[in-house]
Amino acid sequence: MLFWLSIPNGTWRPVAIAQVVLLSICGLAYLAYTRTIIRVDAEGISERGFMGLVKDFSADEIGSVVLLDLYRSGALDTQPQLFVTGTDGRLLVRMRGQYYSRGAMDTVVDQLGVPMVRVPEPMTLQDLNRVRPELLYWFERRFTRRGE
Repeated sequence: MLFWLSIPNGTWRPVAIAQVVLLSICGLAYLAYTRTIIRVDAEGISERGFMGLVKDFSADEIGSVVLLDLYRSGALDTQPQLFVTGTDGRLLVRMRGQYYSRGAMDTVVDQLGVPMVRVPEPMTLQDLNRVRPELLYWFERRFTRRGE
């Protein structure tokens, strides 16, 4: 539509440049998404994130795995979430049900061979934030008091 409106005026070049820039950004975002991967072996776990940052953790650093079902916001259905935590309790790797299947999560659990904590009841993000805020990303955390 913008081309149709801008060609008679001769102002189509900025529209074409903007389109090329936006398509390039979308292409780079898609490429970054397809290159994300989690590798697990006897040595430990390695994750290449969306922005290409690679994080490696040896088997000695891994303390436990937490597997739970988290309610999606504004919905009644749940998605599995897998949290690989360090021996000090900090979050090392998170697998979200939006991107990874339950089978992929089970493969990670089997390959790591560390203690697994399976939360039997589904949780909301608010419940998880109250009980284990260290498992959430910084932008998901809400400032709440633990006793409430």
